[in-house]
Amino acid sequence: MRTADSAIRTAAVAAAGLVLLAGCGGGAGGGKDDGAAKRERPGGPARGGSSTTHLKNIPEVGTALRSRIPAASRQVVAVYGAGVNSADATVVLYDKGANGWDRKASWDAHNGRRGWTVHHHEGDKRSPVGVFPLTDAGGVLPDPGAKLPYTHSSAFTPPSYWSKNTRHDFDYVVAINYNRVKGTSPLDPTRPAGQSKGGGVWLHLDHGSGTSACVSVPKSGMRALLRALDPARHPVIVMGDKAHLAA
Repeated sequence: MRTADSAIRTAAVAAAGLVLLAGCGGGAGGGKDDGAAKRERPGGPARGGSSTTHLKNIPEVGTALRSRIPAASRQVVAVYGAGVNSADATVVLYDKGANGWDRKASWDAHNGRRGWTVHHHEGDKRSPVGVFPLTDAGGVLPDPGAKLPYTHSSAFTPPSYWSKNTRHDFDYVVAINYNRVKGTSPLDPTRPAGQSKGGGVWLHLDHGSGTSACVSVPKSGMRALLRALDPARHPVIVMGDKAHLAA
């Protein structure tokens, strides 16, 4: 099984250029995304713990999206967008134990430079609102200890004509299962719902401002997520602006 998986991932690397051009960083904006990287915020439970440990539900997520979190999921990456037209967000990792959901870490983050949408399409520069499984990872850099299957390849390197501040965006990535085939490398360009619906939506390193559709966090945050996300716990990402999340 491991040999077959490796063969699939190796084949997907051959199509890397397609997914990089059509995916998250595909419209790097010729330098228009420049900005000082936001600092990482310390995560973990707040003092006293009552507001961030043993929670019945993921905070600020209403019934519409909460009902789409699989019953088997024991890890949730929640992306709280600042507003429907904002590129600013906060990413929080939650883990479910016997007594409920515990907040494990949080980071300042970015989403699509034009904000959020429930009808994402290729080139709209907005991130899709929804609940999506997290099953596959990879990057330019070697595996930092990921539990998810990890594709290590230089094919993740952004094209040379992208702005310099995006050169390390894909040092680490986690594929968000929006319009993609789970169980394949993040580089796999297959779009089951069609190319017009977009794809190549990833968690990746932050370069200080909005993305084409992805969610970006600091390098230390990506390393932490890669080491924490466990396929045995069926991790998902719940993402959107606060209004859509709360619906």
